[in-house]
Amino acid sequence: MDKLLIGGSKPLNGDIRISGAKNSALPILAATLLADEPVTIGNLPHLNDITTMIELLGRMGVELMIDEKMCVEVHANTIKHLTAPYELVKTMRASILVLGPMLAHFGEAEVSLPGGCAIGSRPVDLHIRGLEAMGADILVEGGYIKAKTNGRLKGAHIYMDTVTVTGTENLLMAATLADGKTVIENAAREPEVIDLAECLIAMGADIRGHGSSTIEINGVPRLHGCRYNVLPDRVETGTYLVAAAATRGRVRVKDTREDILEAVLLKLDEAGAHISTGPDWIELDMKGARPKAVSLRTAPYPAFPTDMQAQFVAMNTVAEGTGAIVETVFENRFMHVQELRRMGAKIKLEGNTAIVEGVESLTGAPVMATDLRASASLVIAGLVAEGDTLVDRIYHIDRGYECIEEKMQLLGAKIRRLPG
Repeated sequence: MDKLLIGGSKPLNGDIRISGAKNSALPILAATLLADEPVTIGNLPHLNDITTMIELLGRMGVELMIDEKMCVEVHANTIKHLTAPYELVKTMRASILVLGPMLAHFGEAEVSLPGGCAIGSRPVDLHIRGLEAMGADILVEGGYIKAKTNGRLKGAHIYMDTVTVTGTENLLMAATLADGKTVIENAAREPEVIDLAECLIAMGADIRGHGSSTIEINGVPRLHGCRYNVLPDRVETGTYLVAAAATRGRVRVKDTREDILEAVLLKLDEAGAHISTGPDWIELDMKGARPKAVSLRTAPYPAFPTDMQAQFVAMNTVAEGTGAIVETVFENRFMHVQELRRMGAKIKLEGNTAIVEGVESLTGAPVMATDLRASASLVIAGLVAEGDTLVDRIYHIDRGYECIEEKMQLLGAKIRRLPG
């Protein structure tokens, strides 16, 4: 298994380009199944999950063309098998996103129950209940969700018990080809949901209210082809900005957007960072100063994102003062705390709150990545620690960050990949 060797105690300095958002790219790739003409998707990040989704479409017989810039042209009408098999779905929960589009366009779908990373339970029953409300017959047996519809799905009024991003996306996609009007209440408001809706609109869907908690979809008989570029990754953007703040450096991230990152930028401002922005760039400069500890609470968008929690815990470990970080979205999402303590961090866990008392510096140590964002926090800790840090199990990092060591090297970090 590959490892990352990181030498610390050096401020990051420089410019990097931000990749497309994985959490936008996956549902948009699934949405191509709705069109009866070729759809071309650009700005896809080079990540394992993206390759898996493309492989999943290919396995179902869908014809794909990929160019050297990672633009993918998908022709859904060539589909031969309406099954998403376990061996692909188990590696990535987002595979569930093909359920709604396949059912709406082709009248049936068989999708394995998802696997994925170990941060709390994410029930798929909300997806199933919503599709049943739209007239689908669904049976869960042998580890597969088997869905059929007699003719077109029907518009329905759906209230989501809990805010679920993939649930909102699956039902939004299914509703585009349903007969009549669908209203999704308590819908997720994330920028990635808005991006998916914008792509569907480019394919001819009739959608209103995306970005609010009530989305209205008037079903249309068919969706056509389009060209669409995925929005920038706000978590990747935030991770590099936090790394710059923790190391007392200066970083400019390009090809990104400030408006999808407001909660994070507010907290970085509170930590003493000097932030300036332009139409497609954000610059953070600590002017050599140590960050100040911040307290925060995670919650669904537009509040502070759970995917940025671990990075702020890492920054707080070397900040001035004490910060309390409350995790309300996923249970079991403080797995990085134990590893940070091995590097000398002072962190107390009280239920779903981590109380972090900043220390002058951390000490390099061998640590192990446990999930995607936790591993990003260990990289940040390695960058601020004295001596060398060895991060094991970095396949977690590779699921969400494109070329993390190359980008960090561009910013002057001492970081390299050791083959396992």
